[in-house]
Amino acid sequence: MFLPFLRQTCANINHLYRIQVNHAPTRFFSTGCTRSLIGQGINLSSGQPQSLQPFRILNQNRESSSTATAALAQQTMNDPYRLPKSVKPLHYALTVKTDLDGLDFEGHVAIDLDILEETSTIVFNVADLDLDQVSLHSEALKTEQIQIAEQSFDKDLDRCTVQVATPLPAKSKAQLRVAFKAPLTNKMTGYYYSHTEIDGKKVYYTLTQFEPTDARKAFPCWDEPALKATYDITMISREGTVNLSNMPAISEKPLSNSNEYDDSVGKLTKMFAKLKTESSEGGWKITKFETTPLISSYLVAYANGPFEYIEDSYTSPISGKAHDFDAGAMENWGLITGRTTAYLIDEVKSDIAAKKRVADVASHEVAHQWFGNITSPEWWDVLYLNEGFATLMGELVILDKLFPEWNAKVAFLNAHLDRALALDARRSSHPIEVPCDDAKKINMIFDSLSYSKAGSVLRMLSDFVTEEKFLKGVSIYLKKHLYSNARTINLWEGISEATGINVPDVMDNWINKIGFPVLTITETADSITVRQDRYLETGDVKDEENQTLWQIPLNLMTVDESGKGSVDRSIVMKTREETYKVDTSKPFKLNAGTSGVYRVLYKPDRVKKLGKQATEASSPFAVTDRIGLISDVMVLGKSGMCRTSDGLALINEMRSETEYFVWDCISTNLGTILGVWWEMSDVVRANMNAFRQSLFSPLVKKYGYEPQPDESQDVRQLRTLAISQAAGAEDPEVLDELKSRFKLLAENGDHSRILPDFQSTAYSTGVRHGGRAEWEAAKKIFLNPPTASARTHAIYAMTATRDEALIEENLKFMMTEVKTQDVMYFFIGLNSNRSSRRQLFAFFKENFDTIYKRFEGTFGLGNLIKVSLRDFSTQGDLDDAIAFFKDKDTVKYSMPLEQSLDGIRANMKWLNQSNSDVIDWLESWTASNRKY
Repeated sequence: MFLPFLRQTCANINHLYRIQVNHAPTRFFSTGCTRSLIGQGINLSSGQPQSLQPFRILNQNRESSSTATAALAQQTMNDPYRLPKSVKPLHYALTVKTDLDGLDFEGHVAIDLDILEETSTIVFNVADLDLDQVSLHSEALKTEQIQIAEQSFDKDLDRCTVQVATPLPAKSKAQLRVAFKAPLTNKMTGYYYSHTEIDGKKVYYTLTQFEPTDARKAFPCWDEPALKATYDITMISREGTVNLSNMPAISEKPLSNSNEYDDSVGKLTKMFAKLKTESSEGGWKITKFETTPLISSYLVAYANGPFEYIEDSYTSPISGKAHDFDAGAMENWGLITGRTTAYLIDEVKSDIAAKKRVADVASHEVAHQWFGNITSPEWWDVLYLNEGFATLMGELVILDKLFPEWNAKVAFLNAHLDRALALDARRSSHPIEVPCDDAKKINMIFDSLSYSKAGSVLRMLSDFVTEEKFLKGVSIYLKKHLYSNARTINLWEGISEATGINVPDVMDNWINKIGFPVLTITETADSITVRQDRYLETGDVKDEENQTLWQIPLNLMTVDESGKGSVDRSIVMKTREETYKVDTSKPFKLNAGTSGVYRVLYKPDRVKKLGKQATEASSPFAVTDRIGLISDVMVLGKSGMCRTSDGLALINEMRSETEYFVWDCISTNLGTILGVWWEMSDVVRANMNAFRQSLFSPLVKKYGYEPQPDESQDVRQLRTLAISQAAGAEDPEVLDELKSRFKLLAENGDHSRILPDFQSTAYSTGVRHGGRAEWEAAKKIFLNPPTASARTHAIYAMTATRDEALIEENLKFMMTEVKTQDVMYFFIGLNSNRSSRRQLFAFFKENFDTIYKRFEGTFGLGNLIKVSLRDFSTQGDLDDAIAFFKDKDTVKYSMPLEQSLDGIRANMKWLNQSNSDVIDWLESWTASNRKY
């Protein structure tokens, strides 16, 4: 099962909860999945690695630091989208009653306030809640309750304003008390419900998703990350259910009508007087939790349902897992939540990709306990201080220490660097630190720029100053902002102190400017000249778009007479164009190790030389260099800065490659061509498939279908990739093998011949080359999967069908029988299938109002738009999309929409300028390689 692997990933698990579904565990919560992983490299108090014990630091003081307060005052001044700076919360006494039978909740909150300036108004966030019993109490005025003159709501800004008759004096304390109630929804934001089946019976459970601005949907609050407070959380629920929250429970007892509770709960005894109590049938219970440290509102979390406690291993200083989830996972303080695919594996039945995903997610979310939870962003414009750091630390630094055999430092290039540069190459990109005042727009910046580009830029900085000094600087940054908030300058100050380098000078444009540079190399016999310009995938940068000059660590690799390579890491390019002494008769390469966030353009003859040198047994170029070279040439071909055929020739030259990650890069770039050229003629497709078979079919023959004892992870992943690519290229032997294995499953329910690592390919191949029987077999797996990842594989199989009637059935099934969180997988599958791509977008348009209502306010809305428009490459497609959205209110998805339209424009240009180049090269290659 999943537990041994997760224990190895997170090191320590205190409690793990699940809901049992058809004998397959598919709903998880856990508390305690934390270990001081960051402490292995970042020391917060001395020179030695050690564990953090944050709870010992806080619970002593409910007031945030003066630094955070000053920053807050400066930032919110005259900002209509930020709450007034006259009041800040110190502590919440929050009680929530959950009714899983009625699917609603109600509660009461008493909020201790610090009055910073004299004010007659209290303004706080609230959305989709019915408020009652609003009262205000002031110590300074010595009144039990202040008269409220007026109470108003601003639905656009999600605010409630309470006007009092007597002004509250500055430097005083007050308490706001509010009762609230609302129905539970299944929209995966705020406090929401999900359901499953236990023993054939439908059961409900609830959980929260507050990031970035949805705590206000669950209780009245100051819903901004800088406004940290402590929380006493009490949950009232039906007996027979389990309550979970950020902190450990300190008491649980049947709900009584006695007056033994604190003031907030005491008020609830009146509100809930009709509830059955004292363990009567259908009675209620009350669970109280420890006081939290200072945390931002988006990190508050609680859940209620029939969860099963399944393991106890170790109690960690900070704690935290769930299902039916909009994002992949959420780092709530002490109660990490996420999809089943993010936390559930079967050690025997799950493939290596599923195991790596669990490790990635767990490590990423644990990293957030420091980067985001203990030290939080002052506002969402510096979201990258959360997500960029969790990406770098969780998915590279920590993972590389836990699983060195996975080569996380190499995997990072394909998983994050390329993804970041792809989006950042569009005009509609945005800086890493992006102005984002309106709460309605914040969801849109949870993208590959805030995650992957930010992580890549931080990786580049770490490589430049050395990882040891980088982590020391990060340690300084964290220590100075424990349980507080931070901005970019605070990070730079810490790293500058550790390195002696003027980090803001080096990094400012990387963080605050849009885009990234491409370096164009020209050569003489003894020198190279390097010029930097902004890169756009359309290749048409205007002068006004090309004003940024980045400070670029060149990492210049040269080779001596003996063939040994060395890297000069001291060179930082600061101007538009610079010349460096290099003996160009010998191999050289910029961006050694591919740690730089930029592309490098060489002349075609140098690309050929580099390709040959990269395949030599004594090559000085590491795996990361070979990946960078292929990626640069293929991507620059899209913009017209070189020929796409140069990239195809380079791949052809490197067919003797043995490393999985290089092959992964090759398959990704060939897949990009296939995506844009998806309407190519049968002749051209046959030639492309022949080329792909020549690359991947020999690897299938070499590694076979069955794993060998003690084989490396690299070989295991390469086998999986080769089988997938050969099947996609229509290799008849591979197709026959996979279809025969799937036939046993479809006819007899025999899974034994479909091994986990090529399960997804086998499922999809069986359905793509089959009919209704095969589709029904995949649907059966979807409804009752052996593992969480098998469910996703079944979706991709169902959507691989080429049958028109089954495509229609997929679309209807997706809208009526599929949980909201899984709709995205159907969209991805249907878009990836060239037989259903345009049909999906037509369906999207026809059902837009329903889809919008279902996904409004979630991260999924923008992603559905991007997937629906992905790989379109004609003027008609562009015109159709523009016309459809022309009269829509796009404020909540304007950014992903414009990025998608830019993607179509880039595809159109690439297809028009390179079509004959690609066709001619494939035709020439096929003529010279008739055996394929």
